[in-house]
Amino acid sequence: MRLSLRFLLPLVLVLAGLAYAVIPLVDTLTLKWFVRDLEIRSELIGRMVESPLVDLLALESKPKLLIYFNRIIQDERLFAVGFCDRDGKLMYKTLTYPDSISCDSSGTLKAGQTALLRLTQGAVHVAAVGIEGNGRVWGRLMLVHDMSWIERRSSDTKWYLFYLFAVIGGVISLVTVLVAHLSWRGWVAGVRSMLRGEGLVALIGDPKPGADLHPVAQDLRALIQDLEADKRMRDESQMSWTPATLKTILHDHLAGDEVLIVSNREPYIHNWHDQQIEVQVPASGVVTALEPVMRACSGVWIAHGSGTADREVVDARGHVRVPPDHPEYEIRRVWMSPEEESGYYYGFANEGLWPLCHLAHVRPVFRSSDWQYYKDMNERFALAIIEEAKTDNPVVLVQDYHLALVPKLVRDHLPNATIITFWHIPWPNPERYGICPWYKEILEGLLGSSILGFHTRFHGSNFIETVDRSLETRIDWDSSTISYQGKLTAVNHYPISIAWPEQQRSLWPPVSECKTRIRTLNTLSHTHRVGVGVERLDYTKGILERFLAIERLLELQPEWIGRFSFVQIAAPSRSKIEEYQQLSRNVLVSAERINARFGREGYRPIHVRIEHHEPQEVSTYYRGADFCIVSSLHDGMNLVAKEFVAARDDEQGVLILSQFTGAATELPEALLINPYNIDQCAAAMHLALTMPPVEQRARMRSMRGIVQEFNVYRWAGRMLMDAARMRQRARIVRQTGVRDVRTITGGQA
Repeated sequence: MRLSLRFLLPLVLVLAGLAYAVIPLVDTLTLKWFVRDLEIRSELIGRMVESPLVDLLALESKPKLLIYFNRIIQDERLFAVGFCDRDGKLMYKTLTYPDSISCDSSGTLKAGQTALLRLTQGAVHVAAVGIEGNGRVWGRLMLVHDMSWIERRSSDTKWYLFYLFAVIGGVISLVTVLVAHLSWRGWVAGVRSMLRGEGLVALIGDPKPGADLHPVAQDLRALIQDLEADKRMRDESQMSWTPATLKTILHDHLAGDEVLIVSNREPYIHNWHDQQIEVQVPASGVVTALEPVMRACSGVWIAHGSGTADREVVDARGHVRVPPDHPEYEIRRVWMSPEEESGYYYGFANEGLWPLCHLAHVRPVFRSSDWQYYKDMNERFALAIIEEAKTDNPVVLVQDYHLALVPKLVRDHLPNATIITFWHIPWPNPERYGICPWYKEILEGLLGSSILGFHTRFHGSNFIETVDRSLETRIDWDSSTISYQGKLTAVNHYPISIAWPEQQRSLWPPVSECKTRIRTLNTLSHTHRVGVGVERLDYTKGILERFLAIERLLELQPEWIGRFSFVQIAAPSRSKIEEYQQLSRNVLVSAERINARFGREGYRPIHVRIEHHEPQEVSTYYRGADFCIVSSLHDGMNLVAKEFVAARDDEQGVLILSQFTGAATELPEALLINPYNIDQCAAAMHLALTMPPVEQRARMRSMRGIVQEFNVYRWAGRMLMDAARMRQRARIVRQTGVRDVRTITGGQA
């Protein structure tokens, strides 16, 4: 009993002190939450009644206004309503409106402000909502909410917390007494001796004189250490993701492992310019994310040598050290003839697979000659990987739909390799995918991967369903694992993102300067409202649908004619393909038609700039525009949406985002649209142009937090962590001979 009291008395004191500290804190936080709800509620009521209230104010009919106010306060929480004109005079009020809440300049609330007051009838929340309409400011609507219900809920919450602490204290007391008595009897000492190997002998007996069970205890401790290491890796999902984080993962979990990256696009391009060789770094999120991996492990990046001076700078084996100013890894360049590039890249990859995977209603074109070039080039990339591998179990990162056959080709030669393939575009449903004449070969190629990544869980599910219908496999639906021909492929989702621009922010001009600059470039006045669209000139981006929405906006809201313009930045893309040439013509014709209809001297509703823009120029448009619209008809992720959010460190501006992008699942605070619904898109533009700064700030602040936390380094780091876990399990299998049960049963655990 004395032992129990020694444990219980401090515990009771700690719980009492904790309750004394926590209950007032919870009470304060609850009050803040309720007040925030009332602020939002007041703003919504103000916006809802603004239009009919303006009409009544214009009539100057006091009886009708009082009847309208009395209808409003039928809400059980709304205590009173009053209206103050621009001169600070209380013009109209309900009978319940407190006399102490005045409209004069001495103590009244300005539009957009709120206050908590203690009146004789109790606590109230007062909100002043500015009323505008018909081109003028009418005054402030004063909304008085009764807060007695909040006080009642606060009292109930205090009692609930008191009872909760009492129950927790009772349960912990019982557990504490039990543990104390067990400890007193030597239970803990027995467990410790068992872990040292002594208890095992006592439990099972010594079958032979001198038998030593210490190796068993050592294996047990090694297993515990492995579990702890796995837990540490899970905990790293909470870390701050930076290039240094990727280096830490490589050092801690992939130390000494060989890392190879293969992609169609190279991270550094050498081009001739004025008889000198210049180095170009393409604007690519993949390059941003994976280059720190290469720098950390001094690996090899295998890519198509597409620069006009690429051949001049490589050695005899096709290698060049990069970055040029401080070389830390190598690029191995793969060469192809113009005919091979036309068939492999422009033909099968971008006239076949690209429209096949995007629901943009463009018919995919499949030619047997293109397929042959695609196979040949995939074999060439795979051979380069095999030649570069210095061990039999490298980590290979395969990027995108250009290299779908590479994983199996590498697996056939390096069966112990850990192959991570990331598919950067959507994966279609099984019916649509079946259009491809060589659907089986592509699936088999991708199933050579150890890990197959997609942007969203939905695209991964589409892939698994496609495999289920097309191949004889065993699928573990719970773990999204596919077993095919004795090999396992884990299908995971890794949403790609951008690098948070901490360092670039110091190079950005102020937002006010950006606003002035983009208006000057497009010969617009300083007060002109501007929307912007930024993307490659591609039929999946919904540019034509966007222009129709602008036309509809000017039809429905003619007040924007002469006051609003839209700037479309479209980088030329795949201009060798007829579909893209036709799109370019259609975009220009559509813009000219709308400009002819609504434009006038010195004013154009749509400005089209089909040319390459440097990242700094694009950032200027992001920072100076009133809204950015991403109206993709179908997209894997779309990084423009995240770039716009990251650029708005003033927490202003509105993002209009297609629901058919992967980014829409991460950024619900954007104005989500169906790009095929032209009226909805026009309404979203009008809402963006009229959205109050307070709401813009709330939406943008939330989205910026998401983009900053879930950045591109997290995307790469999660794939590497999953690869490290997979390699750790493989090492255990090789050391112990214990196989995963899913391998034995063909994937059905």
